[in-house]
Amino acid sequence: MNQIAADATAPASAKTATAATPAAPPPGAPDATTTIDGHVLPPFPQKFGGDIQLNAAQSKPFWPARVVPPKDAPNILLILIDDEGFGAPSTFGGVIPTPELDKVAAAGLRYTNFHTTSLCSPTRAALITGRNHHSVGFGVISEQSTGFPGYNSIIGKDSATIGRILLENGYRTSWYGKDHNVPTFAASQAGPFDQWPTGMGFQHFYGFVGGDSSQWQPNLFNDTTAIYPYIGHPTWNLITAMADDAIHWVNQLNDIDPSMPFLLYYAPGATHAPHHPTPEWVEKVSAMHLFDDGWNKLRDTIFANQKKLGVIPQDAKLTPWPHDLLKNWDELTDEERKLFIRQADVYAAYLAYTDHEIGRVIQAVKDLGKLDNTLIIYINGDNGASAEGSPNGTPSEMMAFNGVTLPVKEQMKWYDVWGTDQTYNHYAVPWAWAFDTPFKWTKQIPSFFGGTRNGVVVSWPDRIKDKGGVRDQFHHVIDVVPTILEATGIPAPNMVDGIAQKPIEGVSMVYSFDQANAPTPHKTQYFEMMGVQGLYNDGWMLSAVPKRPPWELFGTAIQDPATAFTFELYDVRHDWTQNTDVAAQNPQKVKEMTDQMFGEFARYQVLPLDASVATRLVAPRPNLTAGRRVFNYGGLPMTGLPTSAAPNLLNTSYTITAEVDVPKEADGVVVKQGGRFGGYGLYFLKGKPTFTWNLLDLKRVKWQGPDALAPGKHTIVYDFKYDGLGFATLAFNNISGLGRPGSGTLSVDGKIVATQKLDRTIPLTLPVDETFDIGSATGTPVDDSDYQIPFAFTGKIDKLNITVEPPVLTEDDKKKLLEGMQAAQDAK
Repeated sequence: MNQIAADATAPASAKTATAATPAAPPPGAPDATTTIDGHVLPPFPQKFGGDIQLNAAQSKPFWPARVVPPKDAPNILLILIDDEGFGAPSTFGGVIPTPELDKVAAAGLRYTNFHTTSLCSPTRAALITGRNHHSVGFGVISEQSTGFPGYNSIIGKDSATIGRILLENGYRTSWYGKDHNVPTFAASQAGPFDQWPTGMGFQHFYGFVGGDSSQWQPNLFNDTTAIYPYIGHPTWNLITAMADDAIHWVNQLNDIDPSMPFLLYYAPGATHAPHHPTPEWVEKVSAMHLFDDGWNKLRDTIFANQKKLGVIPQDAKLTPWPHDLLKNWDELTDEERKLFIRQADVYAAYLAYTDHEIGRVIQAVKDLGKLDNTLIIYINGDNGASAEGSPNGTPSEMMAFNGVTLPVKEQMKWYDVWGTDQTYNHYAVPWAWAFDTPFKWTKQIPSFFGGTRNGVVVSWPDRIKDKGGVRDQFHHVIDVVPTILEATGIPAPNMVDGIAQKPIEGVSMVYSFDQANAPTPHKTQYFEMMGVQGLYNDGWMLSAVPKRPPWELFGTAIQDPATAFTFELYDVRHDWTQNTDVAAQNPQKVKEMTDQMFGEFARYQVLPLDASVATRLVAPRPNLTAGRRVFNYGGLPMTGLPTSAAPNLLNTSYTITAEVDVPKEADGVVVKQGGRFGGYGLYFLKGKPTFTWNLLDLKRVKWQGPDALAPGKHTIVYDFKYDGLGFATLAFNNISGLGRPGSGTLSVDGKIVATQKLDRTIPLTLPVDETFDIGSATGTPVDDSDYQIPFAFTGKIDKLNITVEPPVLTEDDKKKLLEGMQAAQDAK
């Protein structure tokens, strides 16, 4: 195989030296470089071309040439915003100012017919591999993975990422912000790290692992090491911190070797919930009064702006407001309007703030003189705007994920702190629908463009000459990798680490840089998410009508998604927004496309279809605690373990036993999981043993000893008896076992000191960005009135033991649950 250029010389263009251009280093010189054909990675070792005799003085050294990309290959700045609807940024008609994105668009192209998968992890897996999300194991987010090839959240060794490909071809690579592609069972400090950015070709990672994170107290990693830079710095915010680190990385690389090209993958947590801008940005955006007229008029304004900008056709129709699902603005009370405007202001501030910080990164590249030969691909959303905050919004996303919807009146106590670290906030659903203007539906829905259409801006000053141009060819997120490969002149490898590679499934967009009206080579694209299905084919869109609105996260699943949906058909050549269903006039087309869609499903590992949603969060999957009932910890401080590496104390009976040696008036955390928005903690307050359950920031229940313990050794036991059938009912498509009551007792040295009953418990999940900590605490406190982070234990933990006793279904229980499931099916 022709892996290395035969003489390991520089490219031919470098050989024609002039007086102003030094000759290329000869083969074997310490500074010799080469390009590789790239079909097999890593390349075979280069042949030694020197001469070896008995003595060095009579021998000739020969150094392997350093691998470099093809001549003039651009730097790559790949930017991905989270949960941003097509109509949110000013660049695509929105009212939220994104001046930095506007600048990139003015220097390049706006793509108006680009699609994502409708959900976070799946889009991100497709983005970095160039393959469909099911092809690389990400049919859903990693927290919902199941044991099927299309859904196991494992990017196979047969699907090398763009990071790995460019790294082997001489690039330096980094990943910033959100990484939602680590399997939950590999997300702890125990690894393995092959599915982390540093294991997939990205040499440096600065960000968080998981679906979302506080921007004030994130679950943050520097490569694979947990770090806590926010401690002692109350104004610290990740949106700025990651820009600072990226700027440092680019400048450091340039100082070391200015000729070395880079791939910088920049994926901030914005604008996924929680919406955490700085107060200055909230004040600045609130003063603009962007949302005072409400969501209905906002849609009209965005729609008019989009036509002025030319990012939608002049004959496009604004899809109707879904009044059967969502209220009109004029139906709201004054208090509701006040809260909802605040929610939108904070969200807009978050987007504007993020755009500003991205602009700093771009400016750093410009200051180095490298912007002209930098390909910027700036994707505005990994799916449509999020409708996961309930019709009223929520001060804490964890409430919505656990089926809790708060009325506006109860939410108002968070009004003044909305967007601070006292909230894990999300706006009301109607704002999401408005930010997806002119389309229907939102995030999670793959069959309508409100869930999948995201604006993209591409800039490359040295190459793209149609400055400010608009491109409306159909494209998909799997097209980004082949675009980067064609732009750099690097081929997709056939073999990586001895493993044959799956073909790249996307197509390059480079043809469109010069050809505004060229037809797209991307003719067919399937869509599927949580059972909802769709197919684009050569200008037609087959769309399953959702049976569950995306804000209904907690409930039973459709058992027969392959046959449960009705389909609409849209001629999107002439109906840009999917406004007019023509299925009734084209029954044969519907049948043909349905058959074709299931053929695509079989081809790309989409089967079996699964319509479960939040309950899939607790589906059985590999993790470090799977099958374990007893957990023994030696007592050394240990912080930052993710949920997947911690005992699950939801919907079960359990006992926590701590053998401790305390000083006078001991303080500090013995064990804690979760934080301000839900979780539990066993800790000491001035010598008093205390156990607290934080029930989603709605209520805190506390067990506490009446007296401070005398110095010395003591045994503290918290025992909880759960009154319900637990997670086992989910096997029968029944959620009745979740969130049931229970009774807890706190004992000291064998004597009960406190007993209380919980009327309800947390049914499904603790905060996704909080961790399991022993001997100290990270993230946020379970009760701010009791302590602040890190609250290290001033005593010594000799032993910590946690045992869980999940409920066991009796045969009678199983019979009743089975009858209930069958009755529900018959009722349909």
